[in-house]
Amino acid sequence: MAKKPTPRPDISTEEKIKEAARKVFTQKGYSATRTRDIATAAGINLALLNYYFRSKQKLFEIIMVEKMQNFFGILIPILDDLTTSLDSKVEHISSNYIDLILANPDLPFFILGEARNNPELIFKVAQRKDFLMNSVFMKQIRERKPELDPLQFLISLLGMCVFPFVMKPVLISMTHMAEPAFKQMMLERKILVPVWLKAILKTKPVIHSR
Repeated sequence: MAKKPTPRPDISTEEKIKEAARKVFTQKGYSATRTRDIATAAGINLALLNYYFRSKQKLFEIIMVEKMQNFFGILIPILDDLTTSLDSKVEHISSNYIDLILANPDLPFFILGEARNNPELIFKVAQRKDFLMNSVFMKQIRERKPELDPLQFLISLLGMCVFPFVMKPVLISMTHMAEPAFKQMMLERKILVPVWLKAILKTKPVIHSR
């Protein structure tokens, strides 16, 4: 007797659950989220959610890896591109990251809030723990400006792109800035951040001993 074909999963239901999970995990964080919260947000019953994803941990890992891939997926190819200059890499990272967060404003909050508690998930995405320090980007900084710590430079670059989004509620409250004005300011930073970073490359760093 021929076996019945295994039914294919309902992709639309899976995506509905994942979309709800993205929102709830971002709003509440992993610890405060219950599977029932996600089921309610998705408009399904708890049994159906458990059928597709078995546990909150499994669903969270799927969402976390997905968001990490969004966040680092832009960075990694640029950092290790042999065909582009250091200046070009700075321009691409600034532009692409600002565009990414404008389209996904909750992304940095989710990453910062959860990566601290689940650092092992970063390695599921990056796969190589030594990638960053051995990237083409870091080598180009060492060749261009040996006295400059390349990690300090990369942190400054990412911070200039991401920090204004993290501080957005404070900035809007203190300056009475409207949403369109904030967006325009961030679009301007796509041009300004590379200018500032290129200035760092031309300036001799002064490190005072403590």
